[in-house]
Amino acid sequence: STVTNCLLYNRLKLIDVKYKNQNFKQFKMLEQNIPIDINTNKLLDWLISRRIVSSEWQKSVLPVREKINAAIQDMPQHPEIAQLLSGAYINYFHCVRIVEILRETEADTKNVFGRYGSQRMKDWQEVVRLYEKENLFLAEAAHLLISNVKYEIPSLKKQIAKCHQNQQECDKRATDYAKNENSARNELNTMYKQLGLSGSNVKRELVERVAQLPARYSQLAKHVATLQPALNYYDSFSQYVFGHETVVLPLLKYISERGNTTTYEWLFGEKPLSVEEPPPPTFEDENQVKDEEIDWGDIDNNVSYDIDYGITLEESGIEVDSEESTIGVARGKNALSVLDNPDTREQFINQLLELESFLKIRLLEMQGESDLLVTSQLSETTQGVAAMLDCLQLTTQMILDPANQHLHNIKHSPRYVDSLTSSVEHKQGLVEKMVASQKAVREQAQEANQEARQLQDKLKLVIDKTKLLQSQIEQEISKKYKNRPVNLMGGISAI
Repeated sequence: STVTNCLLYNRLKLIDVKYKNQNFKQFKMLEQNIPIDINTNKLLDWLISRRIVSSEWQKSVLPVREKINAAIQDMPQHPEIAQLLSGAYINYFHCVRIVEILRETEADTKNVFGRYGSQRMKDWQEVVRLYEKENLFLAEAAHLLISNVKYEIPSLKKQIAKCHQNQQECDKRATDYAKNENSARNELNTMYKQLGLSGSNVKRELVERVAQLPARYSQLAKHVATLQPALNYYDSFSQYVFGHETVVLPLLKYISERGNTTTYEWLFGEKPLSVEEPPPPTFEDENQVKDEEIDWGDIDNNVSYDIDYGITLEESGIEVDSEESTIGVARGKNALSVLDNPDTREQFINQLLELESFLKIRLLEMQGESDLLVTSQLSETTQGVAAMLDCLQLTTQMILDPANQHLHNIKHSPRYVDSLTSSVEHKQGLVEKMVASQKAVREQAQEANQEARQLQDKLKLVIDKTKLLQSQIEQEISKKYKNRPVNLMGGISAI
């Protein structure tokens, strides 16, 4: 029985050992399939903490970089080598591939012992050997991967976003400048239309248009003659109110009867024997002024485009004694027509406004039938007074027409024509400035778009190279842990 027990014990022991060995193998198989997850940002610390790389790896990598810089000075003509060396940071994996290529290009230098006589091959093999010492290549690759993920790729994305933002801002500014240009151009065209200008030589055109004043005044005087019914109505009303004949609107009556005569004839009741008009103001010819280049300065989007001519009217300052004009010679202001003379022109406008106010009040009273007694004494109807008012307002519009006022002021004030010319030229310059601003911002938008495309290409290249580098690092770490799967978490895949 003792022997039997011993045999049974040994058998059980063998079974137990066999079972343990089987479990151990299964455990080993399970362990080999467990992935190693490493945070990309802590990859370098992970390698150092497990003594895979040295903590002073940066000191060791400097001699390697010097050897690489020396080795790339003498390279064979090969398209793949040229691609590897083009603008990329050369790391260990590039060096390994270069050695593989050199085995083909330098095959004729191989001796019977399997060694290469080519200095190129020796240099690059030495670089690879130094990289593999203490896994220096892993430390450098990890550092490069972290740099790309944390800094290089986010920086490129920010630059691209900034370029797109600049492009949008430039497009918006171009739209604003286009609106401002249209507004300024419309205002300029309105000024051209009012002044009858083409815009080629503003001052000369303004001075030449002064010659149109006599014809304009003649047409205005003919229209004043149509105001006779309104003048008679005002006379009748004044005589009814005051109870006796009164003198009202003498200048209006005079022009309606006699036309646009000289001021001398208006003052003295007879035509002058001769007329000596004041000499016309002298104006500097723009063609004699040296053109200067326009300096736009900085483009400002917050410019106010409201017109402020800042023009003040100054009379020519010519004074003539009435005694000198009594001998039949009209001089100075007396030689001017009543519509051209600033003094009588002002009287004419005031009397027009006085008559207009009277007709408006009478029309309101007649429509409201608030003064039946006066209405019954005067034969005019509401329709008749309204027609008088329409005719009068047309006359007022003619004398106050901007073109007529500008031409009158130009004739009697040299400074006015300078100010008006400056206003027109300022508006011209504003239009040109808006055109130049649009061109400038559109060029900036195009440059921003071009830069964004270049950065996009660079970003794609960096991402592709970073993905490849991450995969290579995972494979190298996996080799050191019996080919266990390695996953770099939060790396390029998270971007």
